[in-house]
Amino acid sequence: MSERIQKLLATAGIASRRAIETMIAEGRVTVNGRPAEVGQRIDHNDHVRIDTRLISLNRKPEPVRVLLYRKKTGELVTRDDPEGRRTVFRKLPELSTGRWIAIGRLDINTSGLLLMTNDGELARRLMHPSFEMQREYAVRVLGTIDAAAQARLRAGVELEDGFAKFETIKPGDNNVVVDDEADDAASAANSWWTVTVKQGRNRVVRRLFESQNTQVSRLMRVSYGPISLGRGIKAGTAREATPEELQALLEAVDLAEKKAARGGTAKKKAPTARRRPAAQASERPVPTHKPRRSPRAAAEAERKREFFDRGDGAPAGAGKGGPKREFKPGAAKPGAKREFRKDDGSAAPKREPRRDDSRPKPAAGKGITRGDSKKKSSAASSERAKPAPRRGESKPYVKPDKSKPRRK
Repeated sequence: MSERIQKLLATAGIASRRAIETMIAEGRVTVNGRPAEVGQRIDHNDHVRIDTRLISLNRKPEPVRVLLYRKKTGELVTRDDPEGRRTVFRKLPELSTGRWIAIGRLDINTSGLLLMTNDGELARRLMHPSFEMQREYAVRVLGTIDAAAQARLRAGVELEDGFAKFETIKPGDNNVVVDDEADDAASAANSWWTVTVKQGRNRVVRRLFESQNTQVSRLMRVSYGPISLGRGIKAGTAREATPEELQALLEAVDLAEKKAARGGTAKKKAPTARRRPAAQASERPVPTHKPRRSPRAAAEAERKREFFDRGDGAPAGAGKGGPKREFKPGAAKPGAKREFRKDDGSAAPKREPRRDDSRPKPAAGKGITRGDSKKKSSAASSERAKPAPRRGESKPYVKPDKSKPRRK
């Protein structure tokens, strides 16, 4: 299924959609060797490169993950800071593919809940104004907020970038909102308030209070949509969202059915059915049909049946005539010639070796005997076994044999 190039690359965790559009406008993105266009539809079979780097588009979607991060005052929600200050991405767990995306931003002086996800579509919907995700903040205000100021903040105030308002505003409790870096010696002029907004504009909570001639001395986000911060996370650390929290987030932005259809969320395996015990021999059904056999196997079975059914010494194909005999492995075939030894006590005569009488016998004392031939062959072999003399060495002296006649 083809999708727009901005959406597919953002879902893969390359960058945000606006950043990808900027890359395309600068000519840094190519599809199948050609420059990409904004809004171009691609699929996983296309070869996408950013600055000559090949981008892998996974066919199987990764499971959706969400982290609950408790931001500290002084940390930045950015990947790279030129001044080298601390960022919220420095201690997050590593991902095999994609990257962590921060859902919304908190300024350097704001602490509290910050959601992270590896799914670009989920992050986009949670931040989009059309879904009106409610954010709750605990605010410590320096100044007085009377009933008239509360009414004006609920009704709405015109700011520099448009109309803004609090959905709810009510006095807070110091015992409920606890920050690891909070100053316990707060002055009596400060008061805690709990407010909710549905807009994610820049510093909207601070600017609304400043419009009523007050100043925010501490700001902390305590919930985002259906997710609450709670007390189980230390400042500067994160934890994985539970399956219930993840399901609530997906349902809040109408993604539960789509992610389940794509297999994006992890599903619990159904319990495997227990194996039935094997039936006893008496309870097993008796097969009513004969097993199918090949013609060759049927002919071989018929031949064996005839061999066992015919009598001893009966001709092949004689049927069932004659007495039956017991078949033993290694026994002689029927009709084979057998020899029986007589038990009369007489020993069988030894067979003499075969001799060719036509061959002349050597005369006594003449010719070469069998023993002499053996001696000569052994002497010749010993002579051959002697090593050849090396260079510069003389051959050993051998005494001549005077018994042999000298040649003339």
